[in-house]
Amino acid sequence: MKKEETKSNIKTILVNKKAGFDYEFVESIECGIVLEGTEVKSLREGRASFGASYIKFVGNRMVLVGFTIQPYALGGGTFNHEPMRDRYLLISKQEMKHLKRKVDEKGFTLVARKIYFKGNLIKVEVCLSKGRDYQGKKQMLKERDIRRDADREIKSIKRLS
Repeated sequence: MKKEETKSNIKTILVNKKAGFDYEFVESIECGIVLEGTEVKSLREGRASFGASYIKFVGNRMVLVGFTIQPYALGGGTFNHEPMRDRYLLISKQEMKHLKRKVDEKGFTLVARKIYFKGNLIKVEVCLSKGRDYQGKKQMLKERDIRRDADREIKSIKRLS
């Protein structure tokens, strides 16, 4: 029997907001990530950025390219890691085959959406996504503005009553 997971068990480190604007997410999968010792300490401090990161297939592995983890301040010069190195993602063979098939056949792309702690493990949420065109981005901004204006109106009405 599995232990029930609670919200307090998951602590978000970093969210890729730019990917949410540029892509429409179709499906998401949780992956592990291979890290060195000082990388974990830097992530605990929140010293990372997605930048122009993407995911590619190398042989029979998935690799996160372009994800930056800044060197750990107390790591010294010899024990620190390289900030821009490629990092392997840990995923089952069946899930990887499924994702590779989708990316090859239908023109989808893989994007790292979020990195977080799950218990004491670091996980990456990988999303199968399609790129948004200019009109899609414009429509999304318009909907967000409408929603924001409606929320402001509701708050002002509640304040008056």
